[in-house]
Amino acid sequence: MLPSALDRWGEIAARLDGRGPALFLDYDGTLSPIAPRPELATLPEATRDVLRRLAERWPVVIVSGRGREDVAAMVGLDRLAYAGSHGFDIAGLEIGEGIPEKIEEAAERVRRDLAGIAGVIVEPKRFAVSVHFRLAGEKDVPEIERAVDEAIAATPGLRKAHGKMLFELRPDLDWHKGRALLWLLDALGLDRPDVLPIYLGDDITDEDAFRAVAGRGVGILVAEEPRETAAEYRLRDPDEARAFLERLARL
Repeated sequence: MLPSALDRWGEIAARLDGRGPALFLDYDGTLSPIAPRPELATLPEATRDVLRRLAERWPVVIVSGRGREDVAAMVGLDRLAYAGSHGFDIAGLEIGEGIPEKIEEAAERVRRDLAGIAGVIVEPKRFAVSVHFRLAGEKDVPEIERAVDEAIAATPGLRKAHGKMLFELRPDLDWHKGRALLWLLDALGLDRPDVLPIYLGDDITDEDAFRAVAGRGVGILVAEEPRETAAEYRLRDPDEARAFLERLARL
């Protein structure tokens, strides 16, 4: 079982001796509790406050599966940097050609094919389509997945990915949160010995970032139940994540 980042705070603080943290944080399930609908996953005001204080001293980047504009609006802080769609949507970075048009086409097809199934939420972004089935019936999940598979087959250049109670259609490119993290470290001038990258995330999509930060920084899984992971430490939930960020802010 992974050790708690709070219980091992002394180890992490020692690694920060003479170095400054660069924080990379997932949103849903990490900073905000998972909600039945994406728009209901609001950021607790206490978490917003600690993010504000941290960003006054160190780099803070939100790396989310949401669209970049969406997660920036949910957080509501200008001093932070934002990477959306699992790192595909970063200001100043262009990945692939014609992706937004393919995403729009696939989203329309999935929405049409699933119109008769209650509880399905099709969430199009600029670089991905999330198909949420948390509110749908369990018996409908195979049909939902079949519609996703058919949309991918009809739209070359996309692939299927999985998240918490969702399927996602993404560009079929060798890019993910880990590659985005490394790009951001370089682009922001943070790839240097006096910076310790710290990544907090809760989902399978965050594993690429944990692998990218291994050996050069700190990966922390936010999850109530233990699972196989490339992270070094664990926090149980967004409340513990906020407590960890508070300790960083008091350094």
